[in-house]
Amino acid sequence: MSVTLRKPVITWEKIPESFILDDEPVDNTIQTPIAVALSDALHLAGRLPETALACTNVAVCATIDGKLTTKAPDWFYVPSVLPREQERERRSYTPHIEGDVPAIVMEFLSETKGGEYSKDSEAPVGKWYYYEKILQVPIYAIFSPRKGRLEVHELQSQKYRQQKPDENNRYWIAEMGLFLGVWFGTKQNRTGNWLRWWDENGQMLPWLEEQVMLEQQRVMQEQQRAEQERQRAEQERQRAEQERHRAEQERQRAEQERQQAEQERQQAEQEREAKEVALRELALLKEKLNSAGINPEEI
Repeated sequence: MSVTLRKPVITWEKIPESFILDDEPVDNTIQTPIAVALSDALHLAGRLPETALACTNVAVCATIDGKLTTKAPDWFYVPSVLPREQERERRSYTPHIEGDVPAIVMEFLSETKGGEYSKDSEAPVGKWYYYEKILQVPIYAIFSPRKGRLEVHELQSQKYRQQKPDENNRYWIAEMGLFLGVWFGTKQNRTGNWLRWWDENGQMLPWLEEQVMLEQQRVMQEQQRAEQERQRAEQERQRAEQERHRAEQERQRAEQERQQAEQERQQAEQEREAKEVALRELALLKEKLNSAGINPEEI
């Protein structure tokens, strides 16, 4: 005898202002920083448009068989939400009437069991059941910060199927256009396992402090490049100055040689003129001696 499970009646209704949301305890020392870091990286990379929503510990609401049900994922992302009329802190989100169904929800495991794997369909429903059957979120990620273990489950034929990571141990989240993976390091005085985003080229989306460090390194490299360029220009200026000095010395040497040649020419000219004068005087003397009947050759 087969048992037919009754399909719950799901509606999406606006939460009354007077409704008091349950404040689920969270491990703020670990879970909140990881969730905030996920959103900050998206915002810094320009991948969190104003029409999108990325939240941590905000109640996602649905009405099941007339009873309002809420679950507050440790982190979730909605591609498109409707503008809000009032500027106030968001404590809840109801799909379909406030925007899209979340594209991805994440739960971070802690020492306290929170029913991340619970498929209980009876009130209060389990998180797995709520995300899979009620909200029908395309991607459900479960992360253990202490163990550094990440599971990504994709909704296929209305059931979650665990996905396999790629060769870099990362998961392609098509709804985000990014890879999701585990990174071990330090942020905000916490050293441990973090969830990080990588783009389609394998470049990790930096956090603000990393971006500042990268910018400082870029500025330092630019300063070093400018200093090297200045030194190169100074060396080029010194080389040009040396070349100018060498050319000036060459010009002075050439001028000295010209002056010396001119002096030698003038000296030769003076010697030539003196010789011509001596020859004319000798010829005149011979003429006088001949006139006097004296043979100059016999003297």
